[in-house]
Amino acid sequence: MPTRRFWSTALALAALLLPGCAHQPPPLPIESPGFLPGLLHGFLVLFSLVASIFTDVRIYAFPNSGFWYDVGFFVGASAFLGGGARSARRRGAR
Repeated sequence: MPTRRFWSTALALAALLLPGCAHQPPPLPIESPGFLPGLLHGFLVLFSLVASIFTDVRIYAFPNSGFWYDVGFFVGASAFLGGGARSARRRGAR
């Protein structure tokens, strides 16, 4: 009879292997979004997250142009979410 350790190991292994079966839809022949759409998507990330709970909205565009979309998304999300600038200030410093 399999032990509890066996089932825990089997479950952990399945949890690691199953995401490998996932796939993305094939890219469409239209032009992929680049830096500026990435910037907009990053800036709207919080609203997209809330909308994705209730509707079929993706937070991150697929397919995208790769590096420049990622840079735009990161810059937009950093600008909207604060980007760590608040933590750089010292309290009480003038």
